[in-house]
Amino acid sequence: MRMTKGTDLALRIAMRLAVLADGTAPTTREVADAVGVPYSHAAKVVTRLQHLGVVEARRGRGGGLTLTAEGRTGSLGRLVRELEGAGDVVGCEDEPPCPLRSACRLRSVLRTAQEAFYAVLDPITVDDLVASPTGPVLLGLPLGPPGR
Repeated sequence: MRMTKGTDLALRIAMRLAVLADGTAPTTREVADAVGVPYSHAAKVVTRLQHLGVVEARRGRGGGLTLTAEGRTGSLGRLVRELEGAGDVVGCEDEPPCPLRSACRLRSVLRTAQEAFYAVLDPITVDDLVASPTGPVLLGLPLGPPGR
């Protein structure tokens, strides 16, 4: 199974926010620069994370992004399920529909494998992901454009 780029980016943003000191609230642009993605992509992902209750975004002076308690300690499996959305690993119903769909066992086997993937992620949290040695590497990423 391969996650979408949006899910990958969401996890990287959550991890970056998880290692920041209390009171540090970078802008979406600063986080985008730190994880090396275009601002427009990061903005879409931050909006989705905000909707899921993982990130709090405040505008204006003193604003910025912070990871919520749910974002920090919630199940990674639940978060990835939400970000990836419901759906099968294979596109049996895509156009044109697969001619084997009425008698194929592949779809159910892949669904079982997908659930096994999520089951491995279920007990993991973002806080778990940023434990050493990852946390120090994340802290070494500059917030903002290179050279700042």
